[in-house]
Amino acid sequence: MNQRLTPTTIALLLIPPLLWAGNAVVGRAIHQDVPPVTLNFFRWGLATLLLLPLGYAIFRPGSGLWVNRRRYLILGLFGVGSYNALQYLALHTSSPVNVTLVASSMPVWMLLVGRLFYGAAVRPVQVLGAALSLAGVGVILAQGQWSQLLALRFVPGDLLMVLAAIIWSLYSWKLIEGGDSDIVRQNWATFMLAQVVYGAAWSALFAAVEWGITAPRIEWSGALIAAIAFVTIGPGIIAFRCWGVGVQRVGPSTASFFNNLTPLFAALLAGFTLGEMPRLYHALAFALILGGIVLSSRRSAPHLEEERTS
Repeated sequence: MNQRLTPTTIALLLIPPLLWAGNAVVGRAIHQDVPPVTLNFFRWGLATLLLLPLGYAIFRPGSGLWVNRRRYLILGLFGVGSYNALQYLALHTSSPVNVTLVASSMPVWMLLVGRLFYGAAVRPVQVLGAALSLAGVGVILAQGQWSQLLALRFVPGDLLMVLAAIIWSLYSWKLIEGGDSDIVRQNWATFMLAQVVYGAAWSALFAAVEWGITAPRIEWSGALIAAIAFVTIGPGIIAFRCWGVGVQRVGPSTASFFNNLTPLFAALLAGFTLGEMPRLYHALAFALILGGIVLSSRRSAPHLEEERTS
């Protein structure tokens, strides 16, 4: 694993937060049209169908899909079945910006999960980088006026996003454990489909529970179909692919700092939707978050073994 932040790796890790910001905005926009857990099932069921022609080889007898089923059951549960379902649930009571802001605690959880479960060392420079990056998130939250922080109110959806951030941290560390068969690793589609096929099964199970305890309705429209297609292809397949490659290259801890760009992108997308241009505090927030990313990735090469990747 190369721990250096090359331009290609930076580009790969910039794509997911941009698409995930769009996911939050779209998820909020359609939250009254489709139940949240059902939306997650539609998303990953469609992703399975799209990936099937590219990764069908994993269904051959003896492939990692069956041999390493416990690994892919967990990856599917954390990354596909749980994280996005919790996010869509959170968007029923919280705003896109708030949801992405709460998710910005992820670098902290990523460091803790790595330390507790994988024995990864937490370096002071990483803690400082996390603080700097979170300060950038605070600038967005305050909208350039610190008095705004006093008026901040958290809702149940924000607590759901804390749980989602912890689950995503577990997923990201699980990604680099290794143990994949040659068939699964032969291309990106087979590796992703191995996760998605189990994740879609988890999503179906959770959706069945949702329909069993509630009386949901779906308001079908062209806009809803387009929204499902977007969250499947963009924040789903493309973002997951880019995130997986980025994590493999620089490790979960460094990659997690890029997630803090999500609230910035969400604020900008929401602002453009309302016809508002970016303001000076957006530039300050970007500088702080970028500073946290650069700082956290410094002197990473001597710590290859500390990340315990394979």
